[in-house]
Amino acid sequence: MHYDLPDLRLVAAIADSGALTRAAERVHLAPSSASHRLTQLEASLGVALFERHARGLTPTVAGESLLRHARQVFAQLEQMHADLAPYASGLNTQVTVFANTNAINCFLPEDLGDFLREHPQIRVSLEEQPSPAIVGAVAAGQVDIGVVAAEGDFGGLEVTPYRRDRLVLIVAVDHPLAQKTEIAFADVLTEAFVCLHAGSAIHTFMMNHAARLGGRLDVRIQVRSFAAVCRMVAAGVGIGMVPRSSVSAVDRLKTVEIADPWAPRDLQLCVRERAALGPAARALFDHLATMGAAV
Repeated sequence: MHYDLPDLRLVAAIADSGALTRAAERVHLAPSSASHRLTQLEASLGVALFERHARGLTPTVAGESLLRHARQVFAQLEQMHADLAPYASGLNTQVTVFANTNAINCFLPEDLGDFLREHPQIRVSLEEQPSPAIVGAVAAGQVDIGVVAAEGDFGGLEVTPYRRDRLVLIVAVDHPLAQKTEIAFADVLTEAFVCLHAGSAIHTFMMNHAARLGGRLDVRIQVRSFAAVCRMVAAGVGIGMVPRSSVSAVDRLKTVEIADPWAPRDLQLCVRERAALGPAARALFDHLATMGAAV
């Protein structure tokens, strides 16, 4: 199986224009060359990518699948160019940060915004990961700064307090649990839950703790933000577990404390060694540490 970027660009151009001639012009090929490339690509893959008809070409199911992956490749290439652009301008100021769901949704937008406005020459690469994966990545030197929950083994990393928070249950005001002030996580495993999307750090955290208790969460619906969790819970879809800092001012919503010892989710900054950070990473680390200390 052989194909290259010009092949993928040709497939995208054909899908967008619906005609081989217009697609060939768009990717700067002669129509005969474009036709030959498409034929060779289909032969290499062993499937027809387009249906030919009098009005032009339309993608087959296989073609739609290839097109979806091709667009992801183009997006990743554009991101690579964006990441490399500062270096081409003589700036070596990229800082990599891994953070858990809580930090990314509740604290880092404002704190990073303040920092980046003061340092327009600095670029930050921010990625969401579970806390154990963040600690491993920082220890391995893959990431400059980690923002993690204050639990577990930090393996000799330098750790500084960042923000204080706590996981709580949220329920609709007319839900039976709304009469509770505190409850153990084990006592709500039979409830229908509103959760963040699979793959988010807090979703992984909840699933793992349910499994340790010998249960499995009944995830009724998954959404993309804590604000959406709050609104769904208020509407009676299910109950949710979110950081207290993310509980929005939504009517018909009640907060219930979680009795488990892991409920406090104070956040920590972790680095291999602050003194060994580059100037940009050290400036960001100190800024985040200062923001946390000011609260």
